[in-house]
Amino acid sequence: MLRIIFSRLAEPHVGSASAFSFNMAEGMCPECEGLGKATEIDVDEVVDRELSLNEGAIKAPGYAVDSWPWQIVAGSGLFDPDVKLRDFTEQQWADLLHKPATKFKYGNNNFTYEGLLVRVRRGYLGKDRESMQPGARAFADRAIRLAPCPACGGARLNEAALAAKIDGRNIADCSAMQVNDLADFIRGIDDPRIGPVLESLRSTLDSLVEIGLGYLSLDRESATLSGGEAQRVKMVRHLNSSLTDVTYVFDEPTAGLHPHDIQRMNRLLLALCDKGNTVLVVEHKPETIAIADHVVDLGPGAGTAGGQICYSGNLSGLRASGTLTGRYLDHRVRLRESFRRPAGQLPIRNATLHNLRDVSVDIPLGVLTVVTGVAGSGKSSLIHGHVAGRDGVVVADQSPIRGSRRSNPATYTGVLDPIRTAFAKANGVKAGLFSANSEGACPACKGIGLIYTDLAMMAEVASVCETCEGKRFTAEVLTYRLRGKNISEVLEMPISEARDFFPTGQAGTILDRLVSVGLGYLGLGQPLTTLSGGERQRLKLAINMARNGTTYVLDEPTTGLHLADVDQLLSLLDRLVDDGNTVIVIEHHQAVMAHADWIIDLGPGAGHDGGQVVFSGTPADLVANGSSLTAIHLRDYVNRP
Repeated sequence: MLRIIFSRLAEPHVGSASAFSFNMAEGMCPECEGLGKATEIDVDEVVDRELSLNEGAIKAPGYAVDSWPWQIVAGSGLFDPDVKLRDFTEQQWADLLHKPATKFKYGNNNFTYEGLLVRVRRGYLGKDRESMQPGARAFADRAIRLAPCPACGGARLNEAALAAKIDGRNIADCSAMQVNDLADFIRGIDDPRIGPVLESLRSTLDSLVEIGLGYLSLDRESATLSGGEAQRVKMVRHLNSSLTDVTYVFDEPTAGLHPHDIQRMNRLLLALCDKGNTVLVVEHKPETIAIADHVVDLGPGAGTAGGQICYSGNLSGLRASGTLTGRYLDHRVRLRESFRRPAGQLPIRNATLHNLRDVSVDIPLGVLTVVTGVAGSGKSSLIHGHVAGRDGVVVADQSPIRGSRRSNPATYTGVLDPIRTAFAKANGVKAGLFSANSEGACPACKGIGLIYTDLAMMAEVASVCETCEGKRFTAEVLTYRLRGKNISEVLEMPISEARDFFPTGQAGTILDRLVSVGLGYLGLGQPLTTLSGGERQRLKLAINMARNGTTYVLDEPTTGLHLADVDQLLSLLDRLVDDGNTVIVIEHHQAVMAHADWIIDLGPGAGHDGGQVVFSGTPADLVANGSSLTAIHLRDYVNRP
């Protein structure tokens, strides 16, 4: 719609809407082909300007002093090997880095010299980093980065498209504006020739603002959106649809939302219903459950202990049902009566990443700190940008876990090793037999338990292996038993059952940590590809729990948790702190805020309306004296009868 408006109103006129698209040849920047980015090599990661060639100034792999590539550079006659690079002439610097392939004589032989950046580009750009040797991969990660395209400045469009303007702004300027600012700009355009398009665009932008995404810009890359942001963007598309009698299914639409934003989300869910649609929401937040006309409660537990309809009816009936959800609907975590004393401070000074406004704040050490604020206020920029990466900081987030469809909690946590050893010792055979990735694997399915069939243009189909019947191991391996169970039966156990089966030793310790983070219901051999974001985060946390005396950063760990499971999470966080750790939690859940020793609240709004610390202190002080949106909602939470 924005492209149509520019094609009709922008001056000078450059063509149809496709002339403003970076996905068609008519509008894209010819230099970067519409990507907006170019590969850039950090020269200071390739050479050290403070050293001479003889002192080892070349940092790129393979150029150690006296190595053959180094001898070609040092013996080229272009430079004095004893002169520091910072003292090179402009021509020598150009020759060192950019000289194209040139033949020269070295001793009795002819060799080819070329600039270091020429060789680095040929040797590293376009190569799969996973296939590189560790040293080369580390160098590539340090030295090669994406930078804005020098031709278009990252706008992705050609000169003609960028020259066309409305009221002094080109389409790249508009796309880079926050959505709420763009909505104001579009409201200032009044032209009856494109009245319907203007009205439709205004409606869409206003819906993005109403759903709490006014801080985004239209040029924001989709891959950088959080799960909750991506889901709300999809929601806006349907909100503006004229269709009715449609069934919409939303899976935890409140993920990543502050209580203030949940209220706005609820209004939009109701608006979809009022248009004559059916809305089905999978959700744990009591604020969203409260607006439902009908509630279906599954349980009574998780995993093999669940899978049953425990209640179906209205909200008042759920409260009286006696189910776990019904009992926890009105459950409130009280404010701490006493707060742990900090063991020191972790300082952040003059943080300016993304929308942060020169933020300086001290995070107390040895306590539980919650960093909160409305969506887009700068929480992740502050913690991931200025705390993660420091010595001793462990980050457990919801990013995908690297591994194939063979990976499962048993392999990922390392608990399979002591289990295999126990089976081998009990049966007097090699431990390798009890690995589905090694000798004991079923030859038909290669230890996966499934046969994948490629149906060309259709998605591949998985069927249970007929040879091993999905058990993943050879018939011989399945004859070996440990206390009556074979290895396949052990891997089918829920983690809590496996913990009872292996109560002691290394296996027991690892399984106990998995249970303590609320993953007791997962199957020990369940593929990691089936885990939710919250489950992945808790799995990473369980692995890192063995490391004491560190700082843990958790990013919205309540994602996907039932109200009753939040209590278990709080006990886990207490346990981490009581063991001498610092725990920093980026979180919106009021129960976690109330349980914290310290709260850092960012805001007051989102995007350029946020990026400031509006409160730093105890939850009790925030409730008593705070005026931010967080203070209002936390005060309502703890004071609600």
